[in-house]
Amino acid sequence: MKATLNDHVIAESNDIVQNGGYAYFPADATRREWLEKAPKTGSDRACPHGVQFYDAVIDGQRYERSAWVYESPRPSMAEVAGRFGFWHDVKVA
Repeated sequence: MKATLNDHVIAESNDIVQNGGYAYFPADATRREWLEKAPKTGSDRACPHGVQFYDAVIDGQRYERSAWVYESPRPSMAEVAGRFGFWHDVKVA
């Protein structure tokens, strides 16, 4: 499975965890050099799973909050701990 943004592969792996309608990629299969931590909002801080959003920055273009990681998920989401999910402009297939 791949996560792509404007023909750039941000993540690619066969080790995918599906949860809540999203595909979560292992951190070591993700191009983290293209991801920058986004400032946490009030709703981010209120998230019971410890969410951290990331902006994708590719070819000088910033795609805000296009990826996230649950840093301390509750048991129902434990399988996605440390894995990256993608949305908005990122296509996952």
